[in-house]
Amino acid sequence: MPVMRIWFTRFLIGIVTAWNLQAAFIFIFSPSLFVQAYELSGIAGEAAVRGVGVLFLMWNVPYLFALQNPNRYRLALTLSLLMQFIGLIGESFILSTLPLEHIRLRSSIIRFITFDGAGLLFLFTAYLLTKREGASG
Repeated sequence: MPVMRIWFTRFLIGIVTAWNLQAAFIFIFSPSLFVQAYELSGIAGEAAVRGVGVLFLMWNVPYLFALQNPNRYRLALTLSLLMQFIGLIGESFILSTLPLEHIRLRSSIIRFITFDGAGLLFLFTAYLLTKREGASG
């Protein structure tokens, strides 16, 4: 893979990884900023938001391998792409179940859908730029 192509691929994966890690750390270390957006409150609400932050950290493991070497760890990139797709579909489903009067909650979910949609596009582009094992070209 040409040097510019590999770095562009890493750049795309890196943007998605940075978004996810930023969300993870802010949810873990500043959950009080988000409890109201999810119609939660108190210690239990903060624990729930922190739990989502931990899930974001877990979610990023394959992204980190794909970022390191997208060709060598193409399976990690493939898994990241699938995880991103599942997140987008799941969040869209969640949004479809929320009554319209829950404006703040809907807004929070729409923000996730926007980020995950952009992330899916970036990861899919990165996937297309990687070379399959044994592929010529």
